[in-house]
Amino acid sequence: GSSLLTGPEGLMAKERENLKRLKCLRRYRQRYGVEALLHRQLKERRMLATDGAAQQAHTTRSSQRCLAFVDDVRCSNQSLPMTRHCLTHICQDANQTLFKPCQGSEEVPCNKPVPVSLSEDPCCPLHLRLPPQMYVPEQVLAVPEELEAAPTDLYLSAAELQPTESLPLEFSD
Repeated sequence: GSSLLTGPEGLMAKERENLKRLKCLRRYRQRYGVEALLHRQLKERRMLATDGAAQQAHTTRSSQRCLAFVDDVRCSNQSLPMTRHCLTHICQDANQTLFKPCQGSEEVPCNKPVPVSLSEDPCCPLHLRLPPQMYVPEQVLAVPEELEAAPTDLYLSAAELQPTESLPLEFSD
């Protein structure tokens, strides 16, 4: 629409003033001359710095291995995030506070790393001490022997249980 209003003919003074303001607002944030050149150079430097750092962080993070040595051979496992050791060797890092070695038992010592929890001595699932059993099964009462050897004449036979007289049955609607 601005191409129609470019010519001086037909524009009133107020319209020309509005057109100038509109053009000024369109290029308000654009830089010109030396300022534009310096801004573009700064932008390029920032892109190089951030792309290089991001690429370097990505390659070092993805290829970061554990720093522990086992029998003079470096561990090939990937390290945990924000650490220099894998889960197996995390207890070798003196600065970490999230893992402790499992204490194990007297018969079987264990140094497996276990996350620190609310308990004072964290254990791996193999050495976890269960709380005492809260449910105690009900004990079966022993039957005295004198009841077992009761005489059999106290019991009624099947013939004695039969009714002796026949009673009429009444049916109702």
